[in-house]
Amino acid sequence: MLVGERGKYLGIIVGVFFAALIITQQLSIFTGLMSRTFGLLRDTSQPDIWVMDPKVQFVNDAKPLKDTQLYQVKGIEGVAWGVPFYIGQIRARLENGTFQNCNVIGIDDATLIGGPPEMIEGRLEDLRRADGVIVDITAANKRLAKPPTAPGLPATPLKIGDTLELNDNRAVVVGIARTTRTFQSQPVIYTTYSRATKFAPRERKLLSYILVKAADENEIKPLAARISQRTGLAALTSAQFKKKTLSYFLKNTGIPINFGIAVVLGFVVGTAIAGQTFYSFTADNLRYYGTLKAMGASNWLLAKMVMLQALLVGFVGYGLGVGVASFTRTISRNSELAFLFPWQLLVISASAVTLICLISAVLSIRKVMTLEPAIVFKS
Repeated sequence: MLVGERGKYLGIIVGVFFAALIITQQLSIFTGLMSRTFGLLRDTSQPDIWVMDPKVQFVNDAKPLKDTQLYQVKGIEGVAWGVPFYIGQIRARLENGTFQNCNVIGIDDATLIGGPPEMIEGRLEDLRRADGVIVDITAANKRLAKPPTAPGLPATPLKIGDTLELNDNRAVVVGIARTTRTFQSQPVIYTTYSRATKFAPRERKLLSYILVKAADENEIKPLAARISQRTGLAALTSAQFKKKTLSYFLKNTGIPINFGIAVVLGFVVGTAIAGQTFYSFTADNLRYYGTLKAMGASNWLLAKMVMLQALLVGFVGYGLGVGVASFTRTISRNSELAFLFPWQLLVISASAVTLICLISAVLSIRKVMTLEPAIVFKS
């Protein structure tokens, strides 16, 4: 019955397909966008604890500390090492005279702890060269690229040896790295802590964070509590800081509402299309259900038939929708589109599609249950 009604069969699949596609794609973009809010924490994997001003709300909301607090933290028992870390926005002046805001990250001069997670060209140690900086590859190819040499030609990507002007200071590119894109998709530039504080606008305090490594991996949380008690500063593990950053964006931005509306609309549209078409399909085939009922088929058997039909179109539509969403993931790898596709999203979208199929089936089952077998013998 189901496959024989080609038009309605394809119509139900299309409804489920669009529901699965919209739900999976929008949730993937939302997850990818939220993961960028703590991308710096993911890239900076060496420290166990981040020490900061208690008023910090998210990772880019750095509130400067006193330099003396670094030595205070390093003197606490259980601290294997503590290093300074700077993060701030500095304007870069490009060759064509335009300005581009950049996230400048300053890492410890001696140990270079906190550097980019993956070097593509150059070495991390080259930051010790005069005026050296490392630029993320996306910025080097796009936002910080040199203007085209002639109209109609593409921009020339930054390469090792090129120079930038950061807050009226000369900076020499000594490396290209791959980093997690920021929430605002701004260029990321790494340099040493001392050079970053020279590039930064003059302030009385410039120390953004203190990165701490615990001497005992099993004592990370007790050490964080001890640092907070001794110094009056906030000391969070990387996982706690990620959660704090994520919670800030979820509570203080309209992003969850916007994506939530899109997901709900996808669910409603899918339910409306699939439900209406499936109900119409069942109504057109009532004579066959009546025949089966007249031959002794129970209501439970007919209900299982309807459920099987609904699950079949749900399985096909879900597979097509998730497949197209996966293709979006492939084409977004080298674009500005935030797209993260963890396995949990497959479970969520599968649950939503199953619910759509159940709703569609229930609407049809009620009509089958109340069907009188005598309808078969009417003219």
